[in-house]
Amino acid sequence: MEGAWLARFLALIPAPAGILDIGCGAGEPIAGHLVRQGHDVTGIDSSPEMIAMCRERFPDGDWQVADMRGLALGRAFDGLLAWDSFFHLDHEDQRAMFPVFRAHAAPGAALMFTSGPAHGVAMGSYGGEPLYHASLDPAEYRALLAAHGFEVAAHAVEDPDCGGHTVWLARRR
Repeated sequence: MEGAWLARFLALIPAPAGILDIGCGAGEPIAGHLVRQGHDVTGIDSSPEMIAMCRERFPDGDWQVADMRGLALGRAFDGLLAWDSFFHLDHEDQRAMFPVFRAHAAPGAALMFTSGPAHGVAMGSYGGEPLYHASLDPAEYRALLAAHGFEVAAHAVEDPDCGGHTVWLARRR
């Protein structure tokens, strides 16, 4: 379901590319797809169990247990992804992520993330556990992207071809 968006993302960056997957989870389907395409993937997730699965599945990748909010890898990437991860942060933490995105984005880098369709907070569940979601207003995302040197390349609200995801694709100037 995310294949068309991944294709758009990959069309903006060189091949092979250095890609940072922020909140990579267990590596499937996103990181796995990128690794199989020959990209150099660095994945971070706050769950040691998820990172252990990534290391087992994709031993050539760089998989790190880390909290995205304090990320400082000292490296810039051709592409950054925060698919189904960034929106689990509260509003203030989301705002604070834009300097982190900028610090890890090489000139011309693509940034793709998912959000909710409008400002608000929602509680869902995953595996019987409560799951927090938050989103800023789309105008605020646009302003934060612009203020940190990114131009919006594409944006879709509740894309029916992507399972209802609201997707942002931007490029660093």
